Amino acid sequence: MRFFYGLFFAAIVFSGSAPALAKGVTESELREHIAVLASDEYEGRKPGTEGEAKTVKYIAEQWAKAGLKPAATDGSWFDPVPLMQRGRGNATFVFNAKGRKLRIVSDEIVLIGKNAEYIKNDLPVVFAGIGVTSNGSVEADVKGKLALVLFEADTAPEKFKSPRARREALIAAGAEAVLFIGDSQGNWPTLRRQLLSRPISLESREKRATLEGAISSEFAVALVTAAGLDWDKLRAHAKDADYAGEPLGVDADFAVSTDIYRFNSSNVIGKISGRKKGSGALLFMGHWDHLGICAPEDAPDRICNGAVDNASGIAVLTEVAQRLSKNRHDRDIYFLATTAEESGLLGAYAFADKPVIPLEQIVISLNIDMIAVAGRGAKVAIIGRGTTPLDPLVEGIAKKAGRVIETSTDANDFIQRQDGWALAQKGVPALMVGGAFADLDLMQKFLGSDYHGPGDELTDKTDLGGAAEDADLHIALGRYFADARKYKSAKAGE
Repeated sequence: MRFFYGLFFAAIVFSGSAPALAKGVTESELREHIAVLASDEYEGRKPGTEGEAKTVKYIAEQWAKAGLKPAATDGSWFDPVPLMQRGRGNATFVFNAKGRKLRIVSDEIVLIGKNAEYIKNDLPVVFAGIGVTSNGSVEADVKGKLALVLFEADTAPEKFKSPRARREALIAAGAEAVLFIGDSQGNWPTLRRQLLSRPISLESREKRATLEGAISSEFAVALVTAAGLDWDKLRAHAKDADYAGEPLGVDADFAVSTDIYRFNSSNVIGKISGRKKGSGALLFMGHWDHLGICAPEDAPDRICNGAVDNASGIAVLTEVAQRLSKNRHDRDIYFLATTAEESGLLGAYAFADKPVIPLEQIVISLNIDMIAVAGRGAKVAIIGRGTTPLDPLVEGIAKKAGRVIETSTDANDFIQRQDGWALAQKGVPALMVGGAFADLDLMQKFLGSDYHGPGDELTDKTDLGGAAEDADLHIALGRYFADARKYKSAKAGE
């Protein structure tokens, strides 16, 4: 996937030796930060909790000690990010066919409204298959209707495999309500749990139907059968590449109340002022949030501490800031710790929508996330390879640091799953650089085990060697791109 910027870059080929680092970042320095941020006291750093208050306070204090100055919009360390959560309230529903009320024996349905109250009668119901056809279009007539959609979408185009993408496509096609159908023997429990977990959203960027939710396949079978239709035939039809959906001859009456909670979270923003005005700026970023208390009440460990994801990234940002602040640079260097990345890059999108510096002045943005996966000696991968003209420069700096380059674009599989994506869509040259995503088998091992679970905590076995090496690499990158003589950029008006 490639990005096209409205401005052109003029970059010189990297040459010369990188300035010697007075003192490399040590594993023990990173461990000290992670031990605090991933401690049980911080309760998993979920936005809107006491854990957030402790987290952003710690970051601001450490960045002040590192020599940064507050750089939020109001001159403080904290830029507010308005967030909201929706929780299930009371709901009544009736499905009707040909003037008779259908008897549904299952109660496996979750309904969440866009607004606090939703009342609707005679809403037509359409089975939309997986929601889109083989070319990604919505052919089902869903305008002003309730679309029932299969949660699993193996036959969907890659861009539409995620439920979110298909839901947004149906909303764009005019669907008033979207209910996903989860497999009772498979993904229904997960789908139900996600809906009931009060997911966090950024209201300014929401694309929601008036009513959303899910039903189990058991509920779907009961509904379809009561309407006199054959569920197995419907599912078979849904596998057709150009399936256009089918009206069920059913309409629904809903009265749904939704508990809506609005609150402000915070991005933390600091700055090292440059000495050459008009030369642009660098941006280092990483998310501070994690999932909070995430396990069931009867679990032996309920806290998702997020040591790797992403206390490690904040630790690296802090040590990079401490070393870069010891010298004057031509360009301003900003440090951004974002909120609600785990909920969909929300803090990064909020910053991109209302940045503290014009985005066109950012000559490079470097995101640091899940950096404590690979050990020392890992190759250097670039998430965003091929999307900017900066790859040769980054590789040159990495080679000067003694690092081996991973030249494939495999790491780009993660490009939309990290905060830099929010900036890249606005034309900012945004990359993730380091060893964590160079060995995707190693990364997948982490993603399939401790990731997003109570197991992601700091232990004596946590390998921070690769993170320390990547921290040194980011210091070298910062020094190079902050030097207006070494790196010239049309973005900075040069």
